[in-house]
Amino acid sequence: MRKKDFDVKDLSLATEGKLKIGWAGRQMPVLRSIKDRFAKEKTLKGLTIGACLHITSETANLLITLKAGGAKVVASASNPLSTQDNVAASLVRDYKIPTYAIKGEDSKTYYSHLNNVLDYNPQITMDDGADLVNLLHTKRKNLIKNIIGSSEETTTGVIRLKAMEKDGALKLPVIAVNDSDTKHLFDNRYGTGQSTVDGIIRATNVLLAGKNFVVAGYGWCSRGIAMRANGMGANVVITEINPVRALEAAMDGYRVMRINDAAKIGDIFVSATGDKHVISLEIIKLMKDGAVVANSGHFDVEIDMAGLEKIKKSKRRIRPSLDEYVLKNGKKIYILGEGRLVNLAAAEGHPAEVMDMSFANQALAAEYLVKNKGKLSPKVYVLPKEIDDKIAMLKLTSMGISIDKLTKEQSKYLSSWQEGTK
Repeated sequence: MRKKDFDVKDLSLATEGKLKIGWAGRQMPVLRSIKDRFAKEKTLKGLTIGACLHITSETANLLITLKAGGAKVVASASNPLSTQDNVAASLVRDYKIPTYAIKGEDSKTYYSHLNNVLDYNPQITMDDGADLVNLLHTKRKNLIKNIIGSSEETTTGVIRLKAMEKDGALKLPVIAVNDSDTKHLFDNRYGTGQSTVDGIIRATNVLLAGKNFVVAGYGWCSRGIAMRANGMGANVVITEINPVRALEAAMDGYRVMRINDAAKIGDIFVSATGDKHVISLEIIKLMKDGAVVANSGHFDVEIDMAGLEKIKKSKRRIRPSLDEYVLKNGKKIYILGEGRLVNLAAAEGHPAEVMDMSFANQALAAEYLVKNKGKLSPKVYVLPKEIDDKIAMLKLTSMGISIDKLTKEQSKYLSSWQEGTK
C-alpha cells in the first residue's frame, strides 16, 4: 500500500500487533465460526464496508471476518485515544486493510480519517458512536444514496440515531447492534465493568477496597462497573435520575443519593450515562481533595473538562493517563484519560471473550443488511431474536455448555390457554 492509502503511527509495530490480533482471535470462537462460513459463502462479495470503530485487536478480528466474506474493508478509529497503534499497523501491513488511526490524534486528524473512510464510497457503514452516520447526514450527503445501511455498536450512538429518527432526519436504515441481548447484557455489563476498573487501576494503582466509589447512572454499563467495584471491596454509591433504576440500585445493595451529596464523600467517580456534564464544574468543586474522576461513556462530554481547564491553577501529568488539576484553593482533582472513555484510554478495552458476541452481531448485521437490501426504511432496527439466540447458542457451545429443550407437552402447554388449575 502507498502511504496515502493508510495513516498509522508506525508500520514497524505490525509484528507485535499481529501477535495481539492472533491472541484475541483465539478467544473469539463465535466470530471465528462466522468467518469460516463467510469465507465459503462470500456473503459480502463486491461490497465496500467503512468502519469507524475502536482500533483494537478484537476489532481487527471483525474486520478480517468481513474481508473473508468478500468485502473491501476500510477502517478509522472511533475515539482519538482508543487506537492500539501496533494493531493498526498490522491491519495495514499483514491484512491489507486500509486503516486511518493514530492513538492521540487531534480532532482535525480524527475527522480527516473519517472522511478518508467515506472517500471509499462504502455501501455499508459501521459505527461506534454514530460519527460516520452523522458525517453522512451533514457534510457527505451525496454518498447516502449508495448506502444500503449501517450498524451501531454503542448505547450513546443508538441514542443519537433514535433522536435522528424521531426528528425525521435519518435517511438510511441502521441496525442497533447495542440493543441485541447478546451485546448489551454482556458487553455493556461484564465488558465495561471489568475494563473500566482495569483502566482505573492501570492509571492510578490505587486500592479500591474501602474507597467510596461513585457511579453516575445505573444502566447496563454502570451496573457492570458497580458490580466489579463492589466485588473488589469498594463502597459503591449510585446516582440516578430514573426512579426505577434508582430503586433497583438500592435493592441491589448500593447506597443511592443525589450527585451533589455523593460528590462530598466520593473517592473515585465514574460517569457512564451517555449524557453531557453529568460531572459538572459545580460537582467537581464539591469534591474533596484527591478525588479521582473518570468517564466510561463514549463521548468526552460527561465531565466538564472545558470548565475545569478554566478554573485550574495548575496542571501536570503524574502517570500515563493520570492528570493532576490543582484548583485555586489548593484542592487537587485527578482526571483519568483526559476525560475520555477510561477503559480504552487507560487500558485495552473489553476482553476478547465478550467482544466475540458483540462483533458476531456486527458481522451478522452486515449480512442482514445485504439480504434485506431495499426492504428497510430509514429507521433504527434491532436484529431478529433468532439471530440473537443463535449467537448465544454458539457461545454456549464454545464454552462446553449444553441446555435443555422444551418437550412437546411443555411447548403445547405454553402455547395454549385452556388448561388451568386442577
